[in-house]
Amino acid sequence: MALPKGSLEKDTFDFLRRSAFEIVGEDRSYRPIIDDREMAIKILRPQEIPTYVQQGFYDLGISGLDWIKESGSDVKDLLDLEYGWVKLVVGAPKQVYGNSDDIIERNAGKRLRISTEYPKLTSSFLMGLKSYKSLYGDRKPVIYTPWWKMGENDDVAIYLSFGATEAKPPEEADLVVDVTQTGATLEQNDLKPIDVVTESTAHLIANRDSLKDSKKREKILDIVALFKGTLESRKKYHIFVNVKEKNLQELLDALPSLKGPTVNKLSKPGWYAVNTVIDKAEYRKLLPTFRRLAQGLVIHSPRSIMSLEALEDEIR
Repeated sequence: MALPKGSLEKDTFDFLRRSAFEIVGEDRSYRPIIDDREMAIKILRPQEIPTYVQQGFYDLGISGLDWIKESGSDVKDLLDLEYGWVKLVVGAPKQVYGNSDDIIERNAGKRLRISTEYPKLTSSFLMGLKSYKSLYGDRKPVIYTPWWKMGENDDVAIYLSFGATEAKPPEEADLVVDVTQTGATLEQNDLKPIDVVTESTAHLIANRDSLKDSKKREKILDIVALFKGTLESRKKYHIFVNVKEKNLQELLDALPSLKGPTVNKLSKPGWYAVNTVIDKAEYRKLLPTFRRLAQGLVIHSPRSIMSLEALEDEIR
């Protein structure tokens, strides 16, 4: 399994540890040790991982959805891991008004330069704009890299950036397309976001041939189950509550659960213990009911919650 270096690295190793894996040496080696003899892991740049997984160098990988889309890799997207959220935005100098459509329309007859680490996503976004279609039809923006260029429309030129993209305007670029969480880096460089190209989180991806191998498929199903359990546990509370018999049914009617609450008699006559799993979002709504009907409420944050159903169907 290929794991991402850089901005996703810490959260990825935290997620693996919450998913019952123990890992040592990630701060000293690109090949840390994982406590599962059926697995080996390697740390790579997230930009590379989708292509390497497609090629079969790795059975599984974790990368940002932005890089999966940018690479166009033919991989199986197994799971949104729900961390590493960023937006890919168009950034413009603060004094520029309007959105990307407005800028392209105003710029007709002049050359528009755009700097980005995401030339393919940027090209697709621009070609989908109303003003671009009106002015240039199906002609693709020219993409410039140090090794090649492609595209027909040099009036809109996309330059591959190797980092510090937000620092390129005004000398090297008129606009940028870059990732951001808060917009603070754009702000520090006198830029502002004017459009969202896409949003991204970390995703678990698989090589399609690996999924056809019966032994590897079983292992992948185990990993997906562990990861899904970790994701679900973030959103749930496991609650234990004592309730008088006369209030039991009303409490049960109010409680959501995965299947059905577990109910046991207590040693004290007329009392029952109820335990169940509820959404964290429901907890505050249920608190008045607990106060009115129950006694002795205990709340745990579960480490993992696995439904273990329909995993085969989900990864076909």
